[in-house]
Amino acid sequence: MKSHMLLLKVLLDELGSRCCTSTSRDWKTIKARFKDEGLSFLTITLPAFCDDLQKGLDKEKVDSTLFVGYSKNGYLPRFLSGFTSQIFDPQSGVLVDNPSFEAIQSLRQLTLFYGKLNLPCSDARIKAAFDKFVDCEKQVKLYDAIRTEADYSDFARISSILFGDVFSIVDRKVYEGDIIPKHGPGKTADRLDGNAKYNQAVWTERLEAHFPHMENVFPSVSHFLNGPEIDLLDPGSEVPVKVTAVPKTLKTPRIIAIEPTCMQYMQQGLMEVIVERIESSDSLSHFIGFSDQKPNQQMARDGSLSGALATLDLSEASDRVSNQLVRELTRYWPHLTDAVQATRSRRADVPGYGVQRLAKFASMGSALCFPMEAMVFLTIILRAISKELNTPVTREFIKGLEGRVRVYGDDIIVPVEYVQSVVHELQAFGLVVNMNKSFWTGRFRESCGKEYYGGSDVSIVRCRRMLPSQRRDVLEMVSLCSLRNQLYWAGLWRTCAYIDEKIREFIPFPIVEATSPGMGRHSVLSPQGEKECSDLQKPLVKAAVVSGQAPLNSLEGPGALLKYFLKRGEQPFADGNHLERSGRPQAVYIKLRWVPTC
Repeated sequence: MKSHMLLLKVLLDELGSRCCTSTSRDWKTIKARFKDEGLSFLTITLPAFCDDLQKGLDKEKVDSTLFVGYSKNGYLPRFLSGFTSQIFDPQSGVLVDNPSFEAIQSLRQLTLFYGKLNLPCSDARIKAAFDKFVDCEKQVKLYDAIRTEADYSDFARISSILFGDVFSIVDRKVYEGDIIPKHGPGKTADRLDGNAKYNQAVWTERLEAHFPHMENVFPSVSHFLNGPEIDLLDPGSEVPVKVTAVPKTLKTPRIIAIEPTCMQYMQQGLMEVIVERIESSDSLSHFIGFSDQKPNQQMARDGSLSGALATLDLSEASDRVSNQLVRELTRYWPHLTDAVQATRSRRADVPGYGVQRLAKFASMGSALCFPMEAMVFLTIILRAISKELNTPVTREFIKGLEGRVRVYGDDIIVPVEYVQSVVHELQAFGLVVNMNKSFWTGRFRESCGKEYYGGSDVSIVRCRRMLPSQRRDVLEMVSLCSLRNQLYWAGLWRTCAYIDEKIREFIPFPIVEATSPGMGRHSVLSPQGEKECSDLQKPLVKAAVVSGQAPLNSLEGPGALLKYFLKRGEQPFADGNHLERSGRPQAVYIKLRWVPTC
């Protein structure tokens, strides 16, 4: 960790210079705390300092409940006081009249820099996450039991007004057999990878009732008649989703569920149609998004300027969406309802708990999880606002909220005057609003990876991986190059210069444009080629390139034909050897070669 501490020292000094404050005592504190607490000080304790900063910005004052564990000068901690005193009055803790945007961003940059380092959590923290997953399932069942029929009926009515046009189209497509399945790029519970997915030999009886395997697993009727027999699994024999932990922060891992191949296959096809219809809808596209985060980010900026819009964040959002709510969401479209339920895995294999029956709709890992949860959240939000105004939800009511309500996954934006009602209604439906990441009283807002204070962008750059110690640390080298270029565009050029020297110890690091295949420095300066390529008519430089070969995974016959029929778009496959090799490379390496600068 010595290299990480040296990098943090350079960053601290540059941020101090930017804010015209000395950081020598801050560095002594960091070294002492790191010696006592180790890596957790950088990855857990410092991010908690930022949480308190953001709470103070939202409340527009610091009180005795914030920055606990630090010696204080008045209400402010002595640690990093050169920055905090440019934001809050040290004696009263009240926000100063003109807080320094640079001090706010610098504090966030420093304290969150290592907050999402890609390292595995301890076994105890992973076990606690699985315990929480099971406990969350119990809570979903509890809220299912206490909701009234009136709640469900009103929820279904609002969803029909919101999504009726889209659901009617998708319902007909399901009925007419126009859902085109699609394989995703990720892992599957039955361990089929790459081309092997096109030769799947397992289907379920639940899928068969709405998506016959003759039409979806085989490229033609003749192949179905002459092909291998497919194993149709009854509900009790279906492969459960595999619940697993992946790195998120050292404080807690992210829990996902890996779906069986056949389920993911049809989920992808159904998701594609739903998302396309919603994003092309003249009305719904103003309220909900799946592929473009910019509208949410712009609304968060507007909210930080005007104070009229609040940003809300949900905890464990996916795991708290009840399947019963999804049923009500699609209540009036029987074919769509049956299709969604047929592609939903009912059981999960949870480490330490075995196979569990699920009340939630799905965890992250299901292709339908993201769109379904967003639609559920939007329905609840509109119900909350209508109850607050004592006005029924109509198309005119919805039209009046355009530009003021938007949902992207669990990132929610609502008018400030309805925050309390929305929070109460979300909680009444079993969801948990993360108060540490929800803002509405001050001028700080965050949504979809962007943070703003008073209209100024105070977003930060994060170090995602450990620093490389040799050229063979490929993922770490790629991450460090990316970190360097992000810091460059953030204006932290002294820190960039330090990273440049570290990278040059392993590879050449020329100036290139973002479109270049080589690993290099991004700059406002134009890249200078070392020689000219006569074929491409482009300047070339010697640079490192990440290379890797997909594993051998040949595909022929019906499987290859099916892959062709399922291809989206008119362009040919980008990889000419896709039928010979497929899947993610098992190993990647760095090689030096001549590459275009752009």
